[in-house]
Amino acid sequence: MAFDIDMIKKVYASMAERVDKAREIVGKPLTLSEKILYSHLWGGNPTKAFGRGKDYVDFAPDRVALQDATAQMALLQFMQAGKSKVAVPTTTHCDHLIQAKQGAVPDLLRANEVSYEVFNFLESVSNKYGIGFWKPGAGIIHQVVLENYAFPGGMMIGTDSHTVNAGGLGMVAIGVGGADAVDVMAGMAWELRFPKLIGVKLTGELNGWTASKDVILKVAEILTVKGGTGAIVEYFGPGAKNLSCTGKGTICNMGAEIGATTSTFGYDDSMERFLRATDREEVADEANKIKEYLTGDDEVYENPEQYFDQVIEIDLSTLRPLLNGPFTPDLATPVGELGEKARANDWPLKVEWGLIGSCTNSSYEDLTRAASIAQQAIDKKLKPKSDLGINPGSEQIRFTAERDGLFKTFESIGATIFTNACGPCIGQWDRSDMLGDQKNTIVHSFNRNFSKRADGNPNTHAFVGSPEMVAAIAISGRLDFDPMNDTLINEDGEEVKLDIPRGIELPPLGFEVDDNGYLAPNEDGSSVEVIVALDSERLQLLEPFEPLKVSELQGVKLLIKVHGKCTTDHISMAGPWLRYRGHLDNIANNTLIGAINSYNKKSNFVKNQLTGEYVGVPDAQRAYKAAGIKTIVVGDHNYGEGSSREHAAMQPRHLGVAAVLVKSFARIHETNLKKQGMLGLTFANENDYDLIQEDDTFNFVDINEFAPEKQITMELVHADGSKDTIKLNHTYNQQQIEWFNEGSALNVIKRENAV
Repeated sequence: MAFDIDMIKKVYASMAERVDKAREIVGKPLTLSEKILYSHLWGGNPTKAFGRGKDYVDFAPDRVALQDATAQMALLQFMQAGKSKVAVPTTTHCDHLIQAKQGAVPDLLRANEVSYEVFNFLESVSNKYGIGFWKPGAGIIHQVVLENYAFPGGMMIGTDSHTVNAGGLGMVAIGVGGADAVDVMAGMAWELRFPKLIGVKLTGELNGWTASKDVILKVAEILTVKGGTGAIVEYFGPGAKNLSCTGKGTICNMGAEIGATTSTFGYDDSMERFLRATDREEVADEANKIKEYLTGDDEVYENPEQYFDQVIEIDLSTLRPLLNGPFTPDLATPVGELGEKARANDWPLKVEWGLIGSCTNSSYEDLTRAASIAQQAIDKKLKPKSDLGINPGSEQIRFTAERDGLFKTFESIGATIFTNACGPCIGQWDRSDMLGDQKNTIVHSFNRNFSKRADGNPNTHAFVGSPEMVAAIAISGRLDFDPMNDTLINEDGEEVKLDIPRGIELPPLGFEVDDNGYLAPNEDGSSVEVIVALDSERLQLLEPFEPLKVSELQGVKLLIKVHGKCTTDHISMAGPWLRYRGHLDNIANNTLIGAINSYNKKSNFVKNQLTGEYVGVPDAQRAYKAAGIKTIVVGDHNYGEGSSREHAAMQPRHLGVAAVLVKSFARIHETNLKKQGMLGLTFANENDYDLIQEDDTFNFVDINEFAPEKQITMELVHADGSKDTIKLNHTYNQQQIEWFNEGSALNVIKRENAV
């Protein structure tokens, strides 16, 4: 069934006119990204050309998607917005709060018991405000969106950084914080700086052991974790047309790991096949009517250097399988060369676990390619040396895969089938085989491999690869295994070699499912009661943030000067902390506990300037808050990379942090800070980072003159009485300064709705 078909028809009805007008105004052929952006302007038809990377633009996204861990805070904020119903189609997906431990059935039962209060809240608040609800076990948000909601040429936002997965169906799909989602759900414009454009030309065709996953692993190596910041990555060329729709989704999904605003592909036959296979023939028919508007202009792809800010070319025919890691998703090594590198860096060669699934690689095609390797293990009498876990992407995929015998194959080699949920990919993994923080290695088909990401162990070395490569390495039990060249000894003592994996793009018998897990909301939700208990540990109604006063921005203390990488995982960990995602004060107890203090290279150990003692970061911050003292966090490059979780901004704000000063920001986190009424600032001179001392006090000298494109002056007062004055940059426009002046963007929405 095609959801929201009338909305899709409406988008398509205006697209040709808007794109033609944009092409006329811009004065040149358009990329697909530009076509989608210019056809989704808040004001309707384009009236001016926008500067890439410069102009802030108001957009009108077609839909919003929320996952349960972030939906709690987003919907708690929406409840304050004064609206009776969401203004655009919106869905909530329960996929993050299910811990992988024993297997699908017991794990789901336990999750429903442990998180009943949260699931009940999300179901009732969704029902009240006209939001579609996908029950626990229904599937991972991004796979469910790809199978049910994504459509070529559309624009959506979602409260998860991997919303970008929908680019596999030709969307501009962007991960945001909950406050951004509230804007759109409340019927307001959504603001984004007009992105730069990176073109990736794909030639040739994947062959042998190389998979779609290897494309993005290679791009991550080229661009690094911050190389895509502020840009849309658009894939094109004959190689792009040779990829499956879900393979395209994999590539777009992991674009979040290079900091890209989003990634996308032009509409083609593989997308049409996928739409029809997922019971959306009507969407495919409508897309075919305007298909030339759902891809970049021919001139763009013929001469990409003239139309993109940067162009990368990859020949799929010569691309080698890669494993990326450990501890960062952009450290790529060709399979076959990893053994030498591992030995040189003392990375454990023995592989404890292979994990297949996540929002990145849990499609039917992914499972069939991995299952083809598992079947070889059975046929060639190979007993896997590593544990193997599987997370299907949706109930539709799980049901179909079970019908077609894929799970029987996996279980025959001892694999555990987990729930249709994120599981280990976001730290929801009760890993019983490890004691303490033992040094070990795992391989997985996920997207992120930051320290502690999967199991909370800082010494787990996680490597990212394709599902079939993960399966092969798990069977061998060795990180240095090269299935293209190496052999294995089977149970009969024979030397055997794995054959090339085989995948099936779409199920030959079609997709099938008994209950997909979807609950439609009431047409009129006014009688639905949403209850949040006052003594709840899991949920807490929000109180509006008070605006920061000029006087409070004098005598500011240093909370922590962060050394090196600081992702949103470092600022607000997932794993066991997911249970508090709906309770701001409780989850604030994990604020910055993973960040490394520049002065002692320890985590969660900072100086409380009021006492001189070293304590945990939240403890120090609560002491400053009790004393009425605002604080500042200082960081390095790409601060806040990773997940879109706005908790990483809301928690410091709740505890009394006034400003975050860094060398550079990840896009979503910078926006989240602005939305919560904080100062997100960068050093005008990066070397000034070195001037900041542990006992410093900070004065924002001219904050009363806060204005767009005007630097802020900050005075550093050192413990010995000496001073340094430095300049700070910011990217606030006038509307964002209004958020700051009002205390938050939500306060502005409430004020406007009250008028």
